Amino acid sequence: YSLAAGETILPHVVGDSWRLVVQPTSWPNLIQHTELMVCFGGMPLKNAQINAGGTRTHKQRAFMQAAREAGVAFVNVSPIEADVASLLDAQWLAPVPNTDVALMLGLAHCLMVEQRVDKAFLQKYCVGHERFFDYLAGRSDGQEKSAVWAAAICDIPAEQITQLARDMAAKRTMISVSWSLTRQDHGEQPYWMAVTLAAMLGQIGLPGGGVGFGYAAEDKVGSPAIDVGFGRLPPLPNPVQSFIPVARVADMLLNPGAPFDFNGQRLSYPDIRLVYWAGGNPFHHHQDLNRLHRAWQKPDTVICNEIWWNANARHADIVLPAATSLERNDIGGGSGDVWLQSMPQAVAPVGEARSDYEIFRGLSRALGIEEDFTLGRSEEDWLRSLYERTQMTAKKHAIEMPGFDDFWRAGLFEFPAQNTDHVMLSAFRADPVAAKLATPSGRIELFSERIAGFGYADCPGHASWLEPAEWLGGATPLREPLHLISNQPTTKLHSQLDQGSVSRAAKIAGRERITLHPDDAAARGIAAGDQVRVSNARGALLAGVAIDPRMRAGVVQMPTGAWWDPQFDGGVPHLCRHGNVNALTLDKGTSSLGQGPSAISCLVEVARVDGVTPEVQVFQPPSVKERVRDV
Repeated sequence: YSLAAGETILPHVVGDSWRLVVQPTSWPNLIQHTELMVCFGGMPLKNAQINAGGTRTHKQRAFMQAAREAGVAFVNVSPIEADVASLLDAQWLAPVPNTDVALMLGLAHCLMVEQRVDKAFLQKYCVGHERFFDYLAGRSDGQEKSAVWAAAICDIPAEQITQLARDMAAKRTMISVSWSLTRQDHGEQPYWMAVTLAAMLGQIGLPGGGVGFGYAAEDKVGSPAIDVGFGRLPPLPNPVQSFIPVARVADMLLNPGAPFDFNGQRLSYPDIRLVYWAGGNPFHHHQDLNRLHRAWQKPDTVICNEIWWNANARHADIVLPAATSLERNDIGGGSGDVWLQSMPQAVAPVGEARSDYEIFRGLSRALGIEEDFTLGRSEEDWLRSLYERTQMTAKKHAIEMPGFDDFWRAGLFEFPAQNTDHVMLSAFRADPVAAKLATPSGRIELFSERIAGFGYADCPGHASWLEPAEWLGGATPLREPLHLISNQPTTKLHSQLDQGSVSRAAKIAGRERITLHPDDAAARGIAAGDQVRVSNARGALLAGVAIDPRMRAGVVQMPTGAWWDPQFDGGVPHLCRHGNVNALTLDKGTSSLGQGPSAISCLVEVARVDGVTPEVQVFQPPSVKERVRDV
């Protein structure tokens, strides 16, 4: 990402590394100025309904509706038609999965050969466009990236590609890119190519135009709000300087001491003997769970703080039962949310559960560092301190907040909405010297000398089409002829509350549902409601079938988040009885640069299962070898 001095920035996790993300142009500005919004990866409303920024109000649907009523035209570029809300009446382009970069290159080539490129913008605000144009024209590699070339890869007619390029050049266009596009092999390339395409159009920094990342991914994206900077616990110094990208956990455990590349650095995996996991579930978010299970045998000891008996807890030697948010006091809020709310304890911790703070307090006491950890503060003391820090930062924005006791009694505080007319990189466009970007050149780098200097074959110095490890256009015959899209569920956030009634009601015969195109189902003798076995060389799962014509043939879709329920054959897990898609997904870094997950580069086969199938067992509590009652 390129940051301009003075721009609004939010911290966010994308591709599993902490980065500073420029806040996209606000929805009110889009509603007023945008004519065309092209949504690569779609813009699914379901994600915004359950994610950060919408504690009290969900604004994305209203924004979308207002944009459509204002005359904004939408294009949904996704294998799944439902990835854009039906209220937007979007034109649907359904490319072969993982080919967005090829499509964007075809669009860019049309702009170049028809002289629709804003050359003045490229000269003033960008570097390296000449190198990219050599690639686009085929001068550097012998392959012209024309609309006809792109059509053969992404299976969108060349005429449609050409017409879309002309429409984008003729109208005030916002290029929207889903966060999900990073989660494929070479997932860095769609983002870089989207910036390149927007730069060629020359609308970056203009009202209603340019490029934006993550619209509808969370309710806060594009919402007029102010990030006051909530109070945080002060970090303690960490003497350990080594690190890994989080998507490489299994690689680390299986290959201690082995070298790996990341962002221009040559690092090595540490030899991990103890794992302590709190505040997450690796058996939800990690790919190739059978491989992760093997890796999890490497440490001598695994400890976790956990609320539920999910796969994370079941793979731990020691489970410290953690209290839920209903069993402790807290304050609810987050960056980009206009609401702050008190969360008083509703019930005492059930059984032997403790809040995470009390768990860590007990451990620090046993280690003889309780005072260093707590600073002598109770839970309430910390809540007051964090609230008062938030108060101080709010004053810098001329916002007066009530005292802690008044806030706690009232239960809510609403921050005034600000930045309603925010335009991403407008300061940079107004003065690219005073508001230079945080790149080596200070400008938008369509060719990066630094990245090129890393010498990575899987991430060259400019946006490029690189064939994924698994996709439907591969040259070798397909043993698994269906592309699996594993996206966010509609009934829960990630794997949270998968055991709840809302999540379980959406399943079929107690298993996660898989959605097939009618043609793919008919070819396999599969009907809605059937149970099927979904498999590839990495593993297999059982699922219940739904059928929907609103997706590209050859593509199947399953939501993430089903608790992993492995059936062990000879001590080796293979089949997930419940339908966790990460029993199938590819555990490969996106590139040597980013090393993110490649979950949506995944091919499978689906077959109907007749007869008796094994019962789902993951919601039955396991036996506990020993209880330790105190620390």
